Amino acid sequence: MQPIVSIIMGSTSDMPVMEKAAQLLNDFKIPFEINALSAHRTPAQVEEFARNAQQRGIKVIIAAAGMAAHLPGVIAAMTPLPVIGVPIKSTLEGMDALLAIVQMPPGIPVATVGINAGLNAAILATQILALSDERIAQQVNEYKAKLSDKIAKANQELTQIKYEYKTN
Repeated sequence: MQPIVSIIMGSTSDMPVMEKAAQLLNDFKIPFEINALSAHRTPAQVEEFARNAQQRGIKVIIAAAGMAAHLPGVIAAMTPLPVIGVPIKSTLEGMDALLAIVQMPPGIPVATVGINAGLNAAILATQILALSDERIAQQVNEYKAKLSDKIAKANQELTQIKYEYKTN
């Protein structure tokens, strides 16, 4: 089984956030890999990964990093593949990581999700893959329908809550 999505994180301490991404990809039966690489501590390995990802069959990269959060941008600078950045809350409530990831120079885009939003990164990755894979497209549609059903059910449950001045 060859991975088509790569989850890269700056440190294994990011795994609690990224396990939601891994679980969604696993649930969708999308082959993926997980690695810890650091733009600052292992720059040569990051370059090797980024330059070889496409030829290894990777189609989307999810890169998570906190603090200076250079990892997603460095990877994006060295590959034509779409890179989804996940800012990790570590210092400054994650705003430092968010701003570092979202403020990329022209020509080096990184799709950026919210702070600690590993699940949204995986959903975005599946939506990108769904453009050329009907099986994944069907799974995305089913996933979105379940989200809608969940809210409809919750709204129905709210009708059962009674207050003297509640009108619905």
